[in-house]
Amino acid sequence: MTAPADSPLDVICFSLEPWDEIWRRNQWFATEMLQADPQLRILFAELPIDVLWRASHGKLPTGGRLRPVGTTGRLWATAPLKLLPRRVWPGVDGSLASQVLRAARRLGMRRPVLWINDSTYAEVAVSSGWPSVYDITDDWLLASRDGRQLDRERRQDALLLAHATEVVVCSPTLAESRGRQRTVRLISNGVDIEHIRRPQPRPADLPDGRIALYQGSVVRGRLDLDLCIELAGALGTTAALVLVGPSSLSETDAARLREAGVVLLGARPYTAVPGYLQHADVLVVPHAVNAFTESLDPIKAREFVAVGRPTVSTPVAGFRALAAPVRVADRDRFVENVLDVLDAPPVAPGPGPLRDPPTTWKTAAAEFLSVLRQAAGQPARAERPS
Repeated sequence: MTAPADSPLDVICFSLEPWDEIWRRNQWFATEMLQADPQLRILFAELPIDVLWRASHGKLPTGGRLRPVGTTGRLWATAPLKLLPRRVWPGVDGSLASQVLRAARRLGMRRPVLWINDSTYAEVAVSSGWPSVYDITDDWLLASRDGRQLDRERRQDALLLAHATEVVVCSPTLAESRGRQRTVRLISNGVDIEHIRRPQPRPADLPDGRIALYQGSVVRGRLDLDLCIELAGALGTTAALVLVGPSSLSETDAARLREAGVVLLGARPYTAVPGYLQHADVLVVPHAVNAFTESLDPIKAREFVAVGRPTVSTPVAGFRALAAPVRVADRDRFVENVLDVLDAPPVAPGPGPLRDPPTTWKTAAAEFLSVLRQAAGQPARAERPS
């Protein structure tokens, strides 16, 4: 039986990211759901703070406290402390879960729905007896991982697929792979169209002249670094290749890009992102084409459609089916297509035509909220993986 629509709902979101100014699916969903449901309360469990790593880099371990977020009075965040490496202390994951659950008890959450994006917390879905929604947004089983970490993530994924009350995926590829094992719900990412299209001034840190811009996570395995270097070399003085977004590149990879002339601006708040998109002469998506990128539902695909600027992408999921002003080009013709766009007369800054409005965060979040409510009215699944 599904919980009544007006029944108060408490949710713990076990996130793979912190709550910061770089908004991703979890932040958008939480914000839209809180607006839609005035009785909803959410505890946002952030990425754990690695105490030893921070200490080795001369940083204090700020984390572990419960703090309010925003002005609703119904959203809180906490970052549990990871005290030791897993190879030293097998009880790490249990400690992280205990810290989050203590924060939930402080808020008076007695039977929350577990919104699990980080499979580290798989065992909580089993031991708590609470309803759970496993929200799969990336297929980390296909990403580059060391053997110990990959084995752990496989076990946790299997446990959640067997035990979670509901399973949600964000892409057709994930729906196919996880749907072989159980029923899943496909809920894509979205976009705030008004936010992306509201005119903004040219960001002061953009280089002078014409701009080929990538916006998104700067990650090896997702970005084709060699293609970025090739593009920067072909652009020469015609335009600057600018990468905007959080980077997890090694110092060696970052140095290679800079030596080739690539401008790495780093992460920017979501409030500032439209300015970068609106003042790019061409938006570029030099993604690697592999099994991991095939599992994604890139938020940038909807943002790029919403802003209506000329775009060139490799043939990756989320972009392959898009029409003009998006061009999809194989790797060996990617640079040629970017240069072709830049050879055309410049497009005036600002949002371009909105030809096919994509799904909004409001619509996607409403669907996800209905899944949380459905989970709240169902008993937890009893089966466990063999």
